[in-house]
Amino acid sequence: MPEIVPFAVPAPAVVAVPVVGTEQLFPVRRVYCVGRNYEEHAKEMGFTGREPPFFFLKPADAVVPVESDQTGVIAYPPLTQNLHHEIELVVAIGKGGANISADDALTHVFGYAVGLDMTRRDLQNDMKKQGRPWCIGKGFDQSAPIGPITSAGDVPHIAEAGIQLAVNGAVRQTSTVSKLIWNVAETIAHLSAAWRLEPGDLIYTGTPEGVAAVVHGDTLHGHVDGLCDLRVRID
Repeated sequence: MPEIVPFAVPAPAVVAVPVVGTEQLFPVRRVYCVGRNYEEHAKEMGFTGREPPFFFLKPADAVVPVESDQTGVIAYPPLTQNLHHEIELVVAIGKGGANISADDALTHVFGYAVGLDMTRRDLQNDMKKQGRPWCIGKGFDQSAPIGPITSAGDVPHIAEAGIQLAVNGAVRQTSTVSKLIWNVAETIAHLSAAWRLEPGDLIYTGTPEGVAAVVHGDTLHGHVDGLCDLRVRID
């Protein structure tokens, strides 16, 4: 038998998201995010039009899985005075590939979930002004809460689904997935031209207009038609 070489330090735990209707877990490999993928959100951020898609990444351990019957708790992060919510449809990749065509892209999808792309907006904006990478604004601890993943076959009309976020019961963001500038298939095609996608990858597909700040004690309730809701409290 081959010799088992011990790790020099403890190996990190695999981050895993519940799969609806099963006892299985979806292991997270990478987290890709699409920027400014709803026109009205692009406008509120000072941009317009159907620009080429662009992407940023979050570390896998930024993901906070939340069961459908629970309210997850995330800490208000350090170094910021302007923490924003961004509600998003999340795509879970079940079959890998590079240079995937848009026509074939949906066959690579395992399922969908509701996610939040939490953003330290003040730090992001400061980095933008300096022409520096803005990972510090997006890729911090607990910045990617996510609800359970629903199999793609159980939500055949996800492309027309409504998407909404309420904070303390008041609706702040509301739109439909059909308003994505780059739809799920197109996003996968563009993304897989730059990185080889693999099973376990998550794609946060972008947020509609209405992003705003949250504070300690706020409860966020994310919804996408056909998927399990996501509830998170800011500690």
